[in-house]
Amino acid sequence: MSEILCQWLNQELKVSRTVSPKSFAKTFSNGYLIGEVLFKFELQSDFSEFSESRVSTAKLNNFSRLQPTLHLLGVQFDQNVAQSIITEKPGAATKLLYQLYIALQKKKKTGLTGLEIQTMQPQTNQRLQALKSEAFRERLKNLIPRQTDFNLMRVTCRFQEKCKQMKEDLARMHFEKFEKIQKLEEEQRHFNIEKQRLNRRRQNEIMAKIQAAIIQIPKPEPNRTLKAIEAQKLMKKKKEAEDVANEIKKFEALIKKDLQTRESISKTSLDTIDQTAAELLNTYSDDDYIKKIQKRLEEDAFAREQREKRRRRLLMDQLIAHEAQEEAYREEQLIHRLMRQSQQERRIAVQLMHVRHEKEVLWQNRIFREKQFEERRLKDFQDALDREAALTKQAKIDFAEQTLRAKEIHEKIAMERAQQRYEKHYGICAEILDQILDLCTKVADYRLLTNNLIPHKMMRDWKELFFSGNPIYEQTSHTHGQTESTEDHHVELNKRNLLDSKDYEDYKVQTNME
Repeated sequence: MSEILCQWLNQELKVSRTVSPKSFAKTFSNGYLIGEVLFKFELQSDFSEFSESRVSTAKLNNFSRLQPTLHLLGVQFDQNVAQSIITEKPGAATKLLYQLYIALQKKKKTGLTGLEIQTMQPQTNQRLQALKSEAFRERLKNLIPRQTDFNLMRVTCRFQEKCKQMKEDLARMHFEKFEKIQKLEEEQRHFNIEKQRLNRRRQNEIMAKIQAAIIQIPKPEPNRTLKAIEAQKLMKKKKEAEDVANEIKKFEALIKKDLQTRESISKTSLDTIDQTAAELLNTYSDDDYIKKIQKRLEEDAFAREQREKRRRRLLMDQLIAHEAQEEAYREEQLIHRLMRQSQQERRIAVQLMHVRHEKEVLWQNRIFREKQFEERRLKDFQDALDREAALTKQAKIDFAEQTLRAKEIHEKIAMERAQQRYEKHYGICAEILDQILDLCTKVADYRLLTNNLIPHKMMRDWKELFFSGNPIYEQTSHTHGQTESTEDHHVELNKRNLLDSKDYEDYKVQTNME
């Protein structure tokens, strides 16, 4: 049935969207294509107000505009059918489109337009239809959930799927980790077993080598004479000859048995080959087999054609019977409605007016409640904005204070580093200057004492001490305690060791020591 409807929609009517049997329910879930079908038959004059969106408000608008037209055509349509189509219940859209197809074909046969069919209706029926349309809209509005509920459901479904996927990934990771651990344990166990086996083999080889290296010295036999030794040699040779003869007999018996089995197998294989060759010759000796296959193929093709004809005939009979059943059902419903309409019209009108009043009260209450909710939300939002602004302002103040403190600490550290660097450089320069002054004063003193004649070795020692950074004058101050005296003593020892090593090097090189 769905294939026939798809062919009618795609090829004859050529709707704006291609319809397929698999996506039939989803395509007609918003009611836009149903309105387009009615518009092509000039029955839906307000088709420009239809929406292709799939939100709940668009679906409610489309189906509330479809309801009067479908009732005008005599199609069975209420809020339950609309809810089934909106929720994409299987078969609901197909059933409605099939009823619409039958109604439109009948309307095509009569040749009446939508306006003519509407003018043929009584005025009371038009007013009642307007009330029914309003009630249908309100009921459908209560049945269809809001778009926010749909969005929330979609978000929850997406997050549930993501959570499920994360759990599956975590389980797979745990399983892979467990498999890796098991694999490593298995490899370690195999490695240990192989290691134990190698150790045992090495131990056995070592023991075999040890046993082979042991020289067994035979004990001297008391009655070991030349005749006894010759008798033992003869006995050993006889025993070896008997063993060789037994082995030869066993080998000959095995060869005979093998020859017998080969002969039996060759005879049986020749017999089977002859039998299969005879069967093949009998099978392919004539063309009966090919004729049988051709005959069977012809019979299968004829049977297939007959089955196809019977299936088409049965489908046509079912379609005709279904149309007759629908026609009888519609006539019965029309008679039943005409009989009930005159008795229940006033009571229904009163009930509808009462329901309309109740709906109006509920609508006003809901509007008032929504306004209160909106005001509360705006107030909460403004309070949240004020709190956020106060927090950001306080955070800015704290950040400015923190940066100021950090800047002060940085400047203090920079000043300390500069002072340390200055003191370090000043100390180095002062030490070098002191050493230069010591060397100059030492040289000046010796020039005065020796009449400008300073020994070459002494001058070289002074230069060596100067270049190595050691003091030229002896450190003999003992006024500041034991620690300074020990330090001076170490300095003197270092000077003496340096001069001794220099003298030793000069001695090795045979430098003039004058």
